[in-house]
Amino acid sequence: MARALATFGWSRHGWRLLASVALSCGIWSMHFIAMLGFGIADTDVHYDVPLTLFSLLLAVVVVGMGIFSVGYGQSKRRLMLGGLGTGLGIAGMHYVGMAALRLHGHLTYSWPFVAVSVVVAVLAATSALWAALSVSRPWPCAGAALAMGLAVSCMHHLGMAALRVRVIPARSALPGASGTDFIVPLTILVGSFLFLTAAFVALSPSELALRASASAT
Repeated sequence: MARALATFGWSRHGWRLLASVALSCGIWSMHFIAMLGFGIADTDVHYDVPLTLFSLLLAVVVVGMGIFSVGYGQSKRRLMLGGLGTGLGIAGMHYVGMAALRLHGHLTYSWPFVAVSVVVAVLAATSALWAALSVSRPWPCAGAALAMGLAVSCMHHLGMAALRVRVIPARSALPGASGTDFIVPLTILVGSFLFLTAAFVALSPSELALRASASAT
């Protein structure tokens, strides 16, 4: 995002798109990896594949809308609206992903915990967008990234704390895919994309170099 602010034209759009996809894939990966550690006694847990993939698409679209919104203007109003929309998208991704669960039982939620998780998601998204617009030095960027990661993780676990499961024992086969079925494609596709994105950003000119080049021309 810092590089997007230092460039113009299609290059700026490309950096914004890369930031959107990288952030949303990172958030979704954290959610799904955490779900691999989720289990319920007396029932297997499967996932509806189309709905799980839709939760990823939702994250990409809504996070992208937030990043492109603040990228066209750095006013407080745009920052707040972008943070609100992106935070709601992160929360929506989580709960759509939870709706993809298939198990022998019924899911209900404690709404106070749900409300708190949404507030944390909005605060995390707003702080991330603020950091993207305001922080450029390496160590502050690392600190902002760490804070964002912790906040998103807290949002996920608050959402899980809101979950209530009433198991109905049954022997029928569950529809959908198991969590282990997602491990290989998750590792190969999302993991490789995030690794290549990190390498591309590390090897590209810094935002300071881009600004100096733009001012020279």
